[in-house]
Amino acid sequence: MNVQYNFELTEYNGYRIKSFCKIAYFPENEEDILDIISKEDNLTIIGSGHNIILSKEYYEQPFLIINNVINEARVNYNVIEAGAGAYLHEISELALRNSLSGLEFCYDIPSSVGGAVVMNAGTKEGVISDVLQKVRFLDLKNLQFKELEKDQVNLNYRSSIFQDNSDAIILKAWFLLSLGEPIVIRKKMHESKCRRWSIQPREYPNCGSVFKRPPGVFVGPMIDELGLKGFSIGGAQVSEKHSGFIVNRGNASGEDILRLIAEIKYQVKDNFGIDLEVEQRII
Repeated sequence: MNVQYNFELTEYNGYRIKSFCKIAYFPENEEDILDIISKEDNLTIIGSGHNIILSKEYYEQPFLIINNVINEARVNYNVIEAGAGAYLHEISELALRNSLSGLEFCYDIPSSVGGAVVMNAGTKEGVISDVLQKVRFLDLKNLQFKELEKDQVNLNYRSSIFQDNSDAIILKAWFLLSLGEPIVIRKKMHESKCRRWSIQPREYPNCGSVFKRPPGVFVGPMIDELGLKGFSIGGAQVSEKHSGFIVNRGNASGEDILRLIAEIKYQVKDNFGIDLEVEQRII
């Protein structure tokens, strides 16, 4: 297990906010996680950091970082078993190499497996709930390792039972896929990536869509109508390419991003009567 002190978190959050934590733990296996949980209180647990907002410049509480650790992935017939720290693009490429279809939509989602399950991540082409078979996790209430079948995970739009449950750490997931033609699979992966890059602001650090989509409306057009596209607070800006995104145009702080979110929420509520729900996790 790797332990770092006064650790800089800039490379461990999609916004590239400069922030530090007093202690950062990088576990290498399930036993490491159990050991950390047993001796530390008030842990903050993050994966690849692509859906979080770091609101502070310094955290006294320890961080447990499952970022490309506990990341082993293997194929068993038409099932991929992947550690929570594996990246989605890695398991989609593994599926391609084994002529397995179903994970093409994951190819360009910047997330780890654990985070993707928590959020039921997805695109227009598919969502995690389409392919998830089961999940292994550590129940922090009794420090027991448990597994849940897909139907027990309560996967809905950008949510699961894990989203608001701070008493569980996802360790592994199994994905049930189908046989396919590699040429067709690769084509779907490429098309999904091209579509997303054409509409998303990949040139600046960001954490994807900021708000969940309210029933029957789209967030971006409302923000456009309010004239907020390109609006900035500090180094944080409503993307000029896609108004549903906030980007770090340079040295944005977590406070900049949260103030910008608050302004958007206020104006949308005032003009459209809609309470926007933030999709990203604020730490």
